[in-house]
Amino acid sequence: MTDTLPAEIKTQSRSWLKTYYFTRAGVSLVWVAIAFTFAKDLPTLAGVLLVAYPAWDALANVVDAQRNGGLRRNPTQTLNAVVSTVTTAAVAVALSQSMFAVLGVFGVWASLSGLFQLATAIRRWRSVGAQWAMALSGAQSAVVGVTFVAKAYGAATPSITDIAPYAALGAFYFLVSALWLVVADRRRR
Repeated sequence: MTDTLPAEIKTQSRSWLKTYYFTRAGVSLVWVAIAFTFAKDLPTLAGVLLVAYPAWDALANVVDAQRNGGLRRNPTQTLNAVVSTVTTAAVAVALSQSMFAVLGVFGVWASLSGLFQLATAIRRWRSVGAQWAMALSGAQSAVVGVTFVAKAYGAATPSITDIAPYAALGAFYFLVSALWLVVADRRRR
């Protein structure tokens, strides 16, 4: 596929992505801070956070896809939003079962959403560049998901603090991506 987007659209897309990536990083960092400070000792708050995390991901993917041509033009983000929406419901159900079930659901979700994120990053690489961190994040998410599923069958009872480092790593990658776009844009000028 050749890069045929006009320069103005590329600039708007890069500007949006900077805002989007900074927002995703910020929300994830707040989620992680609440998970480690309050939610680890408050099961109800932990449950709310665990349901909210994939719901936020679904919303973020829909908004980003709409800002970049719509859901039909962004099938990987559309699928990611669908998977995240289903995961939101699955986490709510799994919370009534056990944290082992929740971790298993998160594992499947992390793997699938990671693969969709990787595909989105590869697709965007040509048009906006600076997607290496998002590609790495997607691949790493897929691997972490497999480890979550394995731990879901372990002996140690998982908690939100087992999932929070995953969210922190995601925040890191979104922040790196945003900063990389900022630096790349300054170099172009």
